[in-house]
Amino acid sequence: MSHPRGSYTTSDLSRKSGDIIAEALRHPVMITQRNKPRLILLNIEDYDRLMRQSDSRSTGTIETMPDGLLGEFEAAVDLYAESDEAGR
Repeated sequence: MSHPRGSYTTSDLSRKSGDIIAEALRHPVMITQRNKPRLILLNIEDYDRLMRQSDSRSTGTIETMPDGLLGEFEAAVDLYAESDEAGR
């Protein structure tokens, strides 16, 4: 998603909500508060697309980790331990 084209303040949201919502249906709109970005309004299709593209990593334990990944993990830990010892 690119940066929002429209930017409005929270005060604008109170006064121009209809116009801002109409614009947000076309493209994401930024809402600022005290000159800082605070919210992004976007249509449901853009939201759904972002959710589908979001990070799908999952958690597990060493016992459930695939052997190949466990080997990579152990090698990374060993490398970190070696560099930490060398840095002391």
